[in-house]
Amino acid sequence: MIRKLAYLVVLAAIVGGLAFWFLSAPKPLGATALAALPEGDAARGELVFWAGGCASCHAADNAEGDDKLKLGGGHVLASDFGDFVVPNISPDPQHGIGQWSKDDFANAMMRGVSPDGENLYPSFPYTSYARMSDGDLSDLWAFMQTLPAVDNDPGPHRLGFPFNIRRGVGLWKLLYADETWVVKVDEADEKLVRGRYLVEALGHCGECHTPRDFAGGVKRDLWLAGAPNPDGQGRIPNITPGGAIADWSEADIAYYLESGFTPDFDSVGGSMVDVQENMAKLPASDREAIAAYLKAIPAHANR
Repeated sequence: MIRKLAYLVVLAAIVGGLAFWFLSAPKPLGATALAALPEGDAARGELVFWAGGCASCHAADNAEGDDKLKLGGGHVLASDFGDFVVPNISPDPQHGIGQWSKDDFANAMMRGVSPDGENLYPSFPYTSYARMSDGDLSDLWAFMQTLPAVDNDPGPHRLGFPFNIRRGVGLWKLLYADETWVVKVDEADEKLVRGRYLVEALGHCGECHTPRDFAGGVKRDLWLAGAPNPDGQGRIPNITPGGAIADWSEADIAYYLESGFTPDFDSVGGSMVDVQENMAKLPASDREAIAAYLKAIPAHANR
């Protein structure tokens, strides 16, 4: 009886291990999707770069001017799971992504899979970038090729067990990697559709402005309702029509994104400074689209 029970335990362990290995496997884009990627345009890609906030994390802390285009990494993102060290994504062949192909880049951005076939941690917001269009993805890749190589090794993430097991991220993806749009809008309204794309995909605003559950998954039912500040001070504000900007008009929001000034003549602060400076580089129509979307989404009370 004991021997039979031991066999069953071993069998269950084997079956469980195989299930874990299968379910957690990285799932890159298929050959058909990769072959369909168009040729990119670097000029258009620059706007995608600023909308996506690439420099905000990957440039050196407090970088200004052209130094924002030096994406040597090193910034530390603190979390309950440990410290995520932002990687070098400059064209440097040793420490950056200089040896990546466009297919490698697409798999990282859209599926969170590295060129080595490993799961990337969702501190890199591929769960939002997965909604990007093929054209914007290719344009961004073209622009990235024009940036300076930075010889800097940021070092590895500083994570404890079990979070240091990348394979386990595959299970996290099964639960939280949802490429569908969070908010339904009138698909005939080009302004709202563009605003949703900028907020939910390129701008990945929900990654900071939406609360998360115990496993770090975004609570889609509280979209943009505010969240704890990962820096440990204060909260990331609620930016739904029931939150911090409830009394702002669309024009107020668009002007804030352009100038950094609120309707009360206060100025942008904290990590939002980088975001606002990025948004100021976009066409006015994009800032207006973001404002229209933020006024149209479901309202949540401040928490």
